[in-house]
Amino acid sequence: MAKTVFLCGSGGCCPMVVVEQDSVQIGEEGNLCVLKKEEWNALVDKILSGELSKL
Repeated sequence: MAKTVFLCGSGGCCPMVVVEQDSVQIGEEGNLCVLKKEEWNALVDKILSGELSKL
C-alpha cells in the first residue's frame, strides 16, 4: 500500500511524495521524479546527516 504526503498539507495542486514498496515518487503530475528504494534511502541519509542542510 502506497503512502502519499502532500507537501502543502492539503492535497491541492502542490508537490507530493508517494512512498511505495520499491520506489518513491516526488513531484507533481507532469513533473515527477521516481527514485528506487536504495536511492531514496541514500537521500534520506544525506538529509539526516546534515549534508543537504545548506541548500
